[in-house]
Amino acid sequence: MSGAPLRVGLAGLGTVGAATLGLLRANAELIAARAGRPIVPVAVSARDRGKDRGVALDGLAWFQDPVALARDASVEVLVEVIGGADGPARAAVEAALDAGKPVVTANKAMLALHGADLAARAERTGAALAFEAAVAGGIPAIKALREGLAANRVLRIAGILNGTSNYILTAMRDTGRAFAEVLAEAQALGYAEADPSFDIDGVDAAHKLAILAGLAFGRPLDFASLSVEGIRRITDLDIRFARDLGYVIRLVGIAEETNEGVAARVHPALVPEASPFAHVDGVFNAVMIEGDHAGRVILEGRGAGGGPTASAVVADLIDIARGRRTPTWGRSAVGLEPAAAVPIAHRRGAAYLRLMVVDRPGVIAEVSAVLRDHAVSLESMLQRGRSPGETVPVVLTTHPCEEAAFAAAVARIASLEAVVEPPTVIRIETL
Repeated sequence: MSGAPLRVGLAGLGTVGAATLGLLRANAELIAARAGRPIVPVAVSARDRGKDRGVALDGLAWFQDPVALARDASVEVLVEVIGGADGPARAAVEAALDAGKPVVTANKAMLALHGADLAARAERTGAALAFEAAVAGGIPAIKALREGLAANRVLRIAGILNGTSNYILTAMRDTGRAFAEVLAEAQALGYAEADPSFDIDGVDAAHKLAILAGLAFGRPLDFASLSVEGIRRITDLDIRFARDLGYVIRLVGIAEETNEGVAARVHPALVPEASPFAHVDGVFNAVMIEGDHAGRVILEGRGAGGGPTASAVVADLIDIARGRRTPTWGRSAVGLEPAAAVPIAHRRGAAYLRLMVVDRPGVIAEVSAVLRDHAVSLESMLQRGRSPGETVPVVLTTHPCEEAAFAAAVARIASLEAVVEPPTVIRIETL
């Protein structure tokens, strides 16, 4: 081992920042051996200097302003774990890149919304921009895409990318409890924030999918073009019907390149019980990559938390210490344009449809007639028992059909007199 220490400035001392500081100290000898030189934290920035974070800050320079930290001459590389697409996090990253300093970030929202601009800044000054920790915690999904599968044309990428939603859906399946009850439990356990909207509405997963798709297809996505649906409307009734049909409900992100552009979407899906995704439980994440020569590669592990995310941060620091660098999006940022977005209305696939209807003769015939008129073919139907005159659930699954045609059929079905609640639609994906 030779060479001067790599001096690190750490912006953000929350769960991930504190864990990164702890990991750099606990495994300092091992990290130095793998990096070829010591990696040493020299400065930190956070809002509250007096807060007890479980790690000693002795010997570290303190900066109230993360931009000042990024510009300080003692800091050679910035680690940004503040979070947030804009504000202090983005300002600090831009300051470091403009100064020619490498940046390691775990900030998925910032990359999903501003990745093309940040890549251009990094290229102008020759600074590395590394973000293994921004997607799927300790799973090396970025390295797999950008390095391990670099010789492949990626055909499709899919993933379970949000541990909070996956925990909720797993617990609903295993215990039969309702969504609201399991969400409250997840918040009590620290798996969900007090405001869980980004997680349960699919936004967090969409940020990660945008990053993965940008790498997979060599061009960043316009985040606003992604189709994003969350899990708020999934009920314990849907969980039970899915099981009866041989499926498990997961929140998935899927992206594939077509002749029209990139089709990228996040939504709940019924996946077959035989699918590897059906066995990714609790807070775990999974990423599936299909290459034209490597075939299908599936990575699974803890997608969040201090330890796994810190592991990914330090892996990027080791690459920087070794001088290893690849372009941010896998190719030059010069002239990098966002990929054209393919609307979800162009999807062709099967679907699950749950209706709450008044139990009376002729209802199923009415529904079937609407589906027939829109060229939607039924695969199966489930109805449990009879309750004449009362409201009962009816579940239908379709053969693959055009999304736009199916959506038009569902809108007509919703207007039928016998349908007493908005229909529940969940796509079926054979992942």
